[in-house]
Amino acid sequence: MQRAAARVLRGARTLPVRARSAETGPPARGLLFERHGDPPAVVQLKDLEVAELGDSDVHVKMLASPINPADINVIQGTYATLPPLPAVGGNEGVGEVLEVGRRVTALKPGDRVILAVNNLGTWRTQGVFPEEVLLPVPSDVPVLCAATLSINACTAFRMLADFERLAPGDSVIQNAANSGVGQAVIQIAKASGIKTINVVRDRADLPKLVERLVALGADHVITEEMLRKPEMKDIFKNTPKPRLALNCVGGKSTTEMLRHLQPKGTMVTYGGMAKQPVMVPVGRRSHGARGSLSPQRAFIFQDLRLRGFWMSQWRKDHAQDRDSVSSMMDALFQLIRGGRLSAPACTPVPLQDYRAALENSMKPFASSKQILLL
Repeated sequence: MQRAAARVLRGARTLPVRARSAETGPPARGLLFERHGDPPAVVQLKDLEVAELGDSDVHVKMLASPINPADINVIQGTYATLPPLPAVGGNEGVGEVLEVGRRVTALKPGDRVILAVNNLGTWRTQGVFPEEVLLPVPSDVPVLCAATLSINACTAFRMLADFERLAPGDSVIQNAANSGVGQAVIQIAKASGIKTINVVRDRADLPKLVERLVALGADHVITEEMLRKPEMKDIFKNTPKPRLALNCVGGKSTTEMLRHLQPKGTMVTYGGMAKQPVMVPVGRRSHGARGSLSPQRAFIFQDLRLRGFWMSQWRKDHAQDRDSVSSMMDALFQLIRGGRLSAPACTPVPLQDYRAALENSMKPFASSKQILLL
């Protein structure tokens, strides 16, 4: 899969020209950046060349693709992995198969697919991709759900499944609970009988946000300031202390969440929105102690586990493990069909309005994910 991704990236480097696709039709268009910088300034809508269809390739008409924080970081040049420039933006999305190469057997024209590899450039109207980087999506999965499935929902699913053996009645605490991943965590946990304590930043429309997250299945929604207040004890009268914390922020938010973990609990970090380090809190004073526990001693006496997670790395590690990928996708499809997992709050935006979409996605306290309609 990694070799196939490299091949696609090489194709993405072709300078934008009038497209001539695998079948006669209008030129492909896409959002291309030739240098790193401020996304609204460096991204341009261009005609793109569509690669010739190979025997193991699939010609895809893209339908919808979200603007995720990682997409913004890629364009800014600050993300962990960067495509060669010039590059088409976007890391996930859903498309419809137009044509397949003669060796492609698992897909046919009319099928819907999502891309399972980063940096393939999903902000385009059409493209040719190797079959092995595409995952089929049932036709009864709504377009917006499919467009946001491969990163946010999969990240939430794996973090809930892979780090602690959670059972119905257990609890999880997370910050950035209103993010795409956070909303998926709430819904997947609810479907499994797991309680969620959801931390968000204080804001002007906080009551509206709380109402929306509770409607998704959140058990508790609190602000970062509340993490430090004695009222937290009231939550734990009916909800067990969490065994798992999910961190997308860093800094003080992380430190305060760790204070509420059970001994031997695990915190998984999958983002760093605050651009501040993860700090282990000092322990509580104990009887006879001369002072607070040092961070090292907090590790000793609480036995906390700090882990990191990156969905892209999980996919690389499981590139040959089709059963794990299939079982995860099937579980997510079942949740969607049952009405227990929906797309994050989002705003569909026509491709030509991409600059406004980029600007809106970068605003503080953004409450709706921008989805490009392609």
